[in-house]
This record gives sequence, C-alpha cells and structure tokens, in this order.
Amino acid sequence: MRRDDDARIIDSAGAAVDGASSALAQYGTVGVLAIVTLVAFVMSLMLGPEGFGLPAFKGAARLVLIEIRLPRALLGLLVGGALGITGAALQGYLRNPLAEPGLLGMTGGASLGAVIAIHTGIAAAFSLALPLGGLIGAGVTTLAVVLLAGQASAPVTLILAGVAMSSVAGALTSLVLNLAPNPFASVEMLYWMMGSLSDRSLDHVWMAAPLIVAGAALLLTTHRALDALTLGETAAQNLGVNPARLRNTIVLGSALAVGAATSVTGAIGFVGLVVPHLLRPFVAHEPGRLLVPSFLGGALLVLAADVGLRLLSPAGDLKLGVVTALLGAPFFLWLVLASRREFGA
Repeated sequence: MRRDDDARIIDSAGAAVDGASSALAQYGTVGVLAIVTLVAFVMSLMLGPEGFGLPAFKGAARLVLIEIRLPRALLGLLVGGALGITGAALQGYLRNPLAEPGLLGMTGGASLGAVIAIHTGIAAAFSLALPLGGLIGAGVTTLAVVLLAGQASAPVTLILAGVAMSSVAGALTSLVLNLAPNPFASVEMLYWMMGSLSDRSLDHVWMAAPLIVAGAALLLTTHRALDALTLGETAAQNLGVNPARLRNTIVLGSALAVGAATSVTGAIGFVGLVVPHLLRPFVAHEPGRLLVPSFLGGALLVLAADVGLRLLSPAGDLKLGVVTALLGAPFFLWLVLASRREFGA
C-alpha cells in the first residue's frame, strides 16, 4: 500500500510539473507573439506609398495616418486574430486538423451577401452596404447550417451541414457573377472576393471590431471544454461539459468573428488552417491553450502578409487573399506529406 501511495504522489507531482511547464510554454509563446505582432502593427502604420516612416502628425499627413494607414493596420490585427482563433476553436471542437473558418459556410455566405449587394447596386448607394451584405449573408448561412445539422447533432453532422451550405453559397455566388449586369460589376465582385485590407475606413473598423471582439470572447470561454474533449465526449460530459451549449457557443462565436471579418475584407483563406498547426507544438497540443496564441498568430500572419505585399506590389495589384493562398497551398502539401510519414504510408 505504501508503494502505491508513493506512486500516486509521484504521478500527481509529475502531472503538476507537466501542467506548470505547459502553462509557462503558453505564456512564453503569447509573450513572444504579442511583441512580434506589435512590431508588425507598427510596421504597417509606417509603410506608405511615399516610403517607410511615420508621417508628421499634422495637416494632410495626419489624415493619411488616421484615415488610411490606421484602419488598414487595425483590420489586419482584428481580421487575422478572428481567423486564427476561429480555426483553433473549430479544430479543437471538431477534432479535425483540416477544420478552418470556411468549413461551416460563414465565409461563403459572407461572399454571397457581398456580391448580391454589388449586383443589385445597393453597394454603390452607400459605402457600408457591402459589409452589411456580407454580415447578413454570413448570418443566414450560419443559421441554415445550425438548422440543417439539428440541435443534437454530432460534430461530423455539423461538418457535413457546413460543407453543404458552403457548396450552396458557392454555387449561388457563381450564379450572381454569371448574371452580372456589366463587366465592371463582375470585376468588382472578383476583386472583393480576393480579399484585401486596402481602401477601408474607420467606419469599417467600427462595424467589424465589436462583433469580432464579441466572437473571440465567446470562443475563449470554451477553453476548458475544448481541453476536456481531448479525453473523449463521454469523459467530457462527466466533467460537466454540455455538448449542445459548447456547439452553440463555438458556432455563434465563429459566426460573429468570421462573418464580421469577411464582410469588411473579403475572403482571406488559409489563416485559420495554418496558424493553429504552426503553434500547436508550443502549447503541448492542448486546444484550450491554443486559442490566445492563435489569435495573435493570425494577426501576425495577416499583418506580415499585408506589409510584404505592399513592398512587393506598391500599386496594389496583388491582393491579400492571393498572398495568403500562395502561403497556404504549400502548407497543405506539407501537411499531406507529414500525415503520410506519420502513418507509414
């Protein structure tokens, strides 16, 4: 009996040490990411058509900083963070390494709402019609996914419902593009769908920021439940996790964050897929601890990609969504090869 007690004490001590080490690793990762993200944010503020550096805070230069550079940097921070934390939450909840924000149809729905706003001419009537259309499209698609999946559905059913609605939204978007009233409208739709932070104002920031913050806050409340899910659904329920409440929180938080992000910038892909994978080893593969680092990592990736494309294409011909897709495609290939090595194929 004495040996058994000693073994249990040693095991408990080992678990406590592992937990402390994991927490320290998370805090260290968050600290490094926060510093590097701040540097990327400042670089975004300093980069402009006339060169590198902060303009004098007066007159026309002040307007350039506040009305052009600041909204772009803030949206890079918020949109990247929204995509990163949503990808981490969905991968943890669905236990699917390929889960990303577009999986539940939110991105496709936002794109559909935006192109309808352009097609009908509402977007030309007032500047905020485009993001409002995107928000409505994302909301309608998310509601359809939830209704299609049902209240007591398993995660795989939610995935299937999301894929189905993504396909429907993609088909309808193609139909709207095909029926565009003129070539100029088609070009405007295609450019918006490529994703960009340029030509956005503080009005877009004020529209998206509250929803992104609210969505991220909801996702952060699920960190303990996501960690419990790693033990299996039955064990998680024994630990007090309510599956229906968790699913609704994940879906609502993702819809708010991704819907708001996509509605103001267009579709920016692969961020929510790539960032959690890159950061997972630094948090001991615990999905709950991955949420905050993924928010910062997503923000860093989008800000860095935006700074890079402004250096490569000052005229703005290259779109941010294209850059992130070019970064994400090789990562997909690496993920496939890594999976083959893992299973000895």
